[in-house]
Amino acid sequence: MDVLVEDGLIITMNKDRAILKNFSIAIEDGRIVEIGKKIKGDADFVIDAKRKIVMPGLVNAHTHLAMTLFRGVADDIELMAWLQKEIWPVEAKLEPKHVYAGALLGCLEMLYSGTTCFNDMYFFMEETARSVEETGIRAVLSYPLIDLGDEAKGKEMLKEGEKLVRKYRKNDLITPFFGPHAPYTCSEELLLGAKELADKYNTGVHIHVAETEREVKTFVEQKKLRPFEYLEKIGFLGENVIAAHATFSSKKEREIIKKRGVKIAHNPVCNMKLASGVAPVPEYLDMGICVALGTDGAASNNSLDMFEDMKICSLVHKLKKGDPRVMPAPKVLEMATLNGALSLGLKDIGSIEVGKKADIITINLRSPNLTPLTNPVSHLVYAAQGKDVCDVIINGKVVVHDRRVRGLDEEDVMRFAEEQALDLFRKAGRENKFIIR
Repeated sequence: MDVLVEDGLIITMNKDRAILKNFSIAIEDGRIVEIGKKIKGDADFVIDAKRKIVMPGLVNAHTHLAMTLFRGVADDIELMAWLQKEIWPVEAKLEPKHVYAGALLGCLEMLYSGTTCFNDMYFFMEETARSVEETGIRAVLSYPLIDLGDEAKGKEMLKEGEKLVRKYRKNDLITPFFGPHAPYTCSEELLLGAKELADKYNTGVHIHVAETEREVKTFVEQKKLRPFEYLEKIGFLGENVIAAHATFSSKKEREIIKKRGVKIAHNPVCNMKLASGVAPVPEYLDMGICVALGTDGAASNNSLDMFEDMKICSLVHKLKKGDPRVMPAPKVLEMATLNGALSLGLKDIGSIEVGKKADIITINLRSPNLTPLTNPVSHLVYAAQGKDVCDVIINGKVVVHDRRVRGLDEEDVMRFAEEQALDLFRKAGRENKFIIR
């Protein structure tokens, strides 16, 4: 066998949500081939998982990965001012090298904190794909499609999106999606063009919907319909659509979401930091809507640590509802693993089961914050941190072992990211944002 993960406490996330003590996992050709107490045979690589939790890798369902270069430069600002005054003027100066550097840094951060798959929308997406292939992480990638009513621009955007899909649709690690940015930045023609192409290539659609109350109010004034009502009217919605945020939805819209099988990517930390609001996630889940968990970009989080987001996800909804029973740990862990995979159409990951792809992480239980071990699922959501991740296996390959990323010099990655961040902000006339080391 290729890899043997030996004697771990396995959180399977299978249909029975089984927890297996002192079990091992055999991996061959990228897939899990056996789960048992004693697995016979030699392995090319053995991971000693004694005193470790073994679990599915975390799935970050909504990111703008290269925005790691923007970390900490635009804090404590309302969303539209944040975008218009701080983010967009700098993004106008983006070059491929900046995106590559930021994406590479983001991959490093996610690998160290147990994320094995992420769903990204950003510019120069081939540079993000390059970082994915170099680090071995799994990704769903989409080019942001924006036309602001410009028909010619919309057609050009669709060509760019289709080019990305055609290039990567047979890649082992990359699943390309179409990414119309949002209902308020895309014409009806662009939205329907993206949907038509996604159906043609049997892939997904990644879109922002109803992120802020102000956005929804303005949209209603212009279209006389709420965002999800509008998307339903034009025939855009379907099971292959993942809607980021969905912070403000009406009861009628939630019924539409359920009817069409739309998936939701919840971003609690970003929504709190920008004071956008608290999405009705308990209502979504009660209706059987698939809700996944995302960090959003590092400019508005400012971390890509999904363990942090799991804890905050649970706590913010308890506070909002005034009910500590809301969003229990098992449900939140499901959002960050199995639901993340299902929301992206990746049915081969998200749980530890024979036949599934081997996207697996281990967590060091010999940490003060995880001692004593009373309730492993509770510990993962309320006590674990990214720093507790020991090993990361993606597509059957050991990418991180004993907290070292294999084949990647982290100092070089961080140095390169700092250089390119400074270069980008200097070109935008904002170099005063940085403390030079």
